[in-house]
Amino acid sequence: MLPTVSKGRSQSSSSRPNPMFPQYLRRIVKWQQMDIEYTFWQMLHLCTSPKVVYQHTKYHKQTKNQWARDDPAFVVICSFLLTVATLAYCAAYDHSAAHAVYVVISVLLFHFLVTGVVLATFCWFLTNSYLREEAPNSHVVEQRVEWLYAFDVHCNSFFPMFVLLYVIHYFLSPLLVAHGFIPILLSNLLYMVAGSYYHYLNFLGYDVLPFLERTTFFLYPIGAVIVLSPILILSGFNPSRYLMNMYFSQRL
Repeated sequence: MLPTVSKGRSQSSSSRPNPMFPQYLRRIVKWQQMDIEYTFWQMLHLCTSPKVVYQHTKYHKQTKNQWARDDPAFVVICSFLLTVATLAYCAAYDHSAAHAVYVVISVLLFHFLVTGVVLATFCWFLTNSYLREEAPNSHVVEQRVEWLYAFDVHCNSFFPMFVLLYVIHYFLSPLLVAHGFIPILLSNLLYMVAGSYYHYLNFLGYDVLPFLERTTFFLYPIGAVIVLSPILILSGFNPSRYLMNMYFSQRL
């Protein structure tokens, strides 16, 4: 039987600081407390069958009574892989060790962490403010999206995009940064697929929450990506060459 509390009490309790967050941060430096094998299982299935991952999220809620991960292994491993991939780009295209350090730090911070914090905060605010179902009566416990869960959703959505835009892109980069229509076409298609898949996984992450409604809102950016891509192709814009020039202009 579900516990019953008044709506006012529920709101006050939901506004308390989450005690899991300090513990989550402390576990970042403790590898022995991280489930590395399960994290790699999640990463594999996010690229092949992401619905399975979010089915396990339901099990996590039932056993841990929270939607968010209590294990920071996904963030740590994703950051490590992103650093390795960026170092590979630096080895191939950079001109100095000092600049390579700058590229690694800027990619890790701004492409993944800072962008993730901003997007997670936006989705956390949006879902809690506008997409939650109204409680049928004041005696039902009010459920809210945890900020850590919103950040988990971003991390889940980011990983397949990382595989496409950092790993596969690396091996295709000699072709993608070349001049001509074919590189422009392939580059835009790669970014279109990566961006669309990111937003699809974002949708799956919030659609699994039973107390949210109108979660199809998170699919709308896919339409914008699909419409924008032909425009960029016809205008001759090559996103691969643009971003590579931003970091490695002296080698292109």
